[in-house]
Formats: sequence, structure tokens, C-alpha cells
Amino acid sequence: MKVGLFLNTQFPPGDNVVARIPELVQQVRLARDCGFASLWFPHHFLTAPLQMLQIHTAMAYLLPEAKGMLVGPNILILPLLNPVHVAEESATLDVLSDGNYILGVGLGYRETEFAAFNIPLKERAPRLEESIALMRRLWTEDRITHKGRFYTVTDAGISLKPARPGGVPIWMAAQVDVAIKRVARIGDAWMIVPVTRLGTVAEQMRTYRAALAETGRSADAFPIIRECYVAANHSTALEECRGPLQYKYDAYASWGMDAREKPPFEEYARDRFIIGDATFVKEEVARYREALGVDHFMMRCHWPGLEQEKVLGSIRLLGKIFG
Repeated sequence: MKVGLFLNTQFPPGDNVVARIPELVQQVRLARDCGFASLWFPHHFLTAPLQMLQIHTAMAYLLPEAKGMLVGPNILILPLLNPVHVAEESATLDVLSDGNYILGVGLGYRETEFAAFNIPLKERAPRLEESIALMRRLWTEDRITHKGRFYTVTDAGISLKPARPGGVPIWMAAQVDVAIKRVARIGDAWMIVPVTRLGTVAEQMRTYRAALAETGRSADAFPIIRECYVAANHSTALEECRGPLQYKYDAYASWGMDAREKPPFEEYARDRFIIGDATFVKEEVARYREALGVDHFMMRCHWPGLEQEKVLGSIRLLGKIFG
């Protein structure tokens, strides 16, 4: 059973991001010292007015603080990027992390991003599939020739191989059955996104495990992403983090993700977010494990505008729960 920290690298308009960098360092050091097994970074382009650090630069900067932890994107929007670039960056990060890099990828959903990169949304899935196949060859073969629908490599090899034989593990986010079956077919693990309720995830997990059995493949892990806040007082926990967390989900809605009319925030959070005191959070984690068989919780404890002391307090309490 493992716990990872899903780092927040997004900041409200007008916030002094330079002043936030030491806070990120402090969060990563504390998570490592508390026994967290992994560290995860979000990825987006064109998020203004929300300020956001770009993923690979931020990851490389914080790698020394995360020594021994698994590190990776959560998630990299793969169809927007050239897979040769991603393969090269991933190999470098795997070497820099001493073979502890996980490439977490997904389709993406924001029309603004795809329009800026001149990539039709309808090409997301075939681009992702071709990219993964191409990257695996680049990581494992000396020189390759690939002539696909979107990408071409002619008798060439990447500049650096990953530290791990066989290449970097690829974990994939997915929200619908066709995408979940794709993960079973070409991915190494399914990353369960935080907007999906537990009951829906339970049905999807049955789909995923059946697809794995059908393809004769196994998963490296069964990870799940959750918004998580642990407070000293259960009755006040939601109110302590409500503003920043709701700000984050309002941003998601404005971007077109899960933008349907929502119920009151407390109802929306139920069976999606894990928020409460240590006893409640421990019981919720056990409930998720029993319902889903998950073994790696990626906990996001920080949202734009949440005070540093609350973030650190939540990380410390989580460390005690999982310790």
C-alpha cells in the first residue's frame, strides 16, 4: 500500500509565484520524510489567469528533494506533444531520478489547448496510441524507422536510453469504458481520476480487470487520484479547504471538464473527495481499498489559495495514517 503526493503547481491570479517555490520544496521534503512513495505533477497550457509552472522544468527542479520517490506527470497531455520529444524528456528524467520515473499520460480535453497546437480533438486517441507505440520502440531499440499516420522517424535513435531496461512505465488516465479498455491493452496501469465517484469507479474497475484478463496482461499497480484534506477537527475539515478546492473545480468547469450542473458542494464531494480527520480518512482509504483493490493513493492536498500551514498539516497527518 503506497501513498503519493499530487503536487499543486497552480496559483491564483496576482499571487507571487516566486514566493511559492520554497513552499513547494518544503512540501516535497516533508512528504519524503513522512514516507510518501511518489510525487506527481499536473500539466496544462494556456491556463491564464490561473498561474501554472510548466511540468518538466518544475519536476527537474524538485527531483533532488524527492530522492528515492517515484516521480511523474499526473497527467501529461500526450496528444499535444511530439512523442520523440516526450521519449527524450522521459529518458532524461528516468536517468536523473535513478530509474524512478513514471510517465503518466492522458488524452486531454480542453479545446483551447488543442486549437493552439493545431491538433483536432478527434485525433486525440489515435495520436496517443501511435505515440505510445513509437516511444516504446525508441526506448528499447538502438535505431528505428517508423512511418505512421502522424509521426515519422527514419533510421534514428534517441540520445539517451532510460535507466530501466525496457523503458519507462506508462500509466494512463481514463474515464470511459473504451479508454479504460485501451489502458488494459497498451498501458502499464490505469490512473483513476479524482472527478469520478466511487460507485462508478467500482463498475469501471470490473471493466478494467476483465479487459486485462482478456488481453493476458497484468498491471504494474492500481493507482487512484483523490482530493484529500486531513484536519485535526473532522467537523471543520471541509470548511477549512472548501474555498480553494471549490476554486479548483470551478476552473475545471470553465475548461469544460465535468461541466454539468453540479449539486451542492458537500454532495458533490461525497464519494469523490476524502476530507476529514485522521480517523475518517483512514476509514475512507480502507473503504476504497476494499471496493476497488487499489494499492497506490495519489493524494492532492493543496489547491490554489490554501495556506501553507494547512497543506503541511495535512501531509503530516496523511503520513501518520499510511505509516
